[in-house]
Amino acid sequence: MIVLSGTIGAGKSTLTKMLADHLGTQAFYETVDDNTILKMFYADPQKYGFLLQVYFMNKRLGYIQQAQSNELDILDRSIFEDALLFKLNADLGRATETEVEIHQALLENMMENLPGVASKDPGLLIYIRVSFETMLKRIELRGRDFEQVEQDPSLYEYYRTLTSRYDAWFEEYDRSPKIMIDGDRLDFVTEELARTEVLAAIDNKLTQLGLR
Repeated sequence: MIVLSGTIGAGKSTLTKMLADHLGTQAFYETVDDNTILKMFYADPQKYGFLLQVYFMNKRLGYIQQAQSNELDILDRSIFEDALLFKLNADLGRATETEVEIHQALLENMMENLPGVASKDPGLLIYIRVSFETMLKRIELRGRDFEQVEQDPSLYEYYRTLTSRYDAWFEEYDRSPKIMIDGDRLDFVTEELARTEVLAAIDNKLTQLGLR
């Protein structure tokens, strides 16, 4: 499968739909609007942080299992980002180190590749890199109240720190081939020429990997 990664507001859902339409494959989206735990987390991060991460992990594993029927199906969020997000919550006092260790052990056990069983690793990971400023603009534009800095000023530092950690995470990621899209230079969310360039770059990578 193909999986996308990037900060909140990077354009993962938009690129997922673009790719699914372009490749003629199925898209799997991270559930947000029907996720009652997410709103509980924003209201009380320390209490619901671990529950939220387990919820997301379970959902994403289900999507991975469904997407294995077609190597070009697309997931709009990588399960491997969960550790990055949860570690940040712990560093900000929203989770304990014990919870982080348990979460990491669960993730490793769930994603272990076993002999004779199809790999759960993606065929390609696509990282959409955007600046902190672009991230804030996108969050404001999509208008989810619980994500807005105006509603909760503490989110500013959370978002800033999250953005700063993604590049290091992408550099260390080694579970599959990977490609980075410059989401600031190529605003595929609003610009047609940028969409064409992004799709061409991904097509080229898929061809190199023998997936097209």
